[in-house]
Amino acid sequence: MLGSLQDGYRLSEDKAAQVAPLTLAYIGDSVFDLYVRTKYALNSQKNAGKLHSMSIRLVNARSQAAFAHSWLERFTEAEKEVFMRGRNAKSPTVPKNMSIADYKYATAMEAVIGYLYLSGQMARVNEILGTLEFDL
Repeated sequence: MLGSLQDGYRLSEDKAAQVAPLTLAYIGDSVFDLYVRTKYALNSQKNAGKLHSMSIRLVNARSQAAFAHSWLERFTEAEKEVFMRGRNAKSPTVPKNMSIADYKYATAMEAVIGYLYLSGQMARVNEILGTLEFDL
């Protein structure tokens, strides 16, 4: 059973790893987006429209795929397994204006972030997302 939001909705690592990869990516996409938006909001005096424009430079399949490639060798074994499941998941949607390869790698990266979030490994989420390159 999941806890409250302040508990971070923690599951055991084993249970989190059993969540469907596209569901992990769904959660991971939100965590990724919230991390980027928060970083920009707290470190910039720009208006919401400009903050959004800045955020979408990092929160898109092409950028997330490149970021995933930079992390592949640094993932733990459990993270690699989740990544591979996310990359190989059959998505019901077809990406527009991006390559299928970028879309799959972005989905895989989001799945890893979702897995880490659901298993309460926020220090690891921060370690990974903390290496994003922001234009502040």
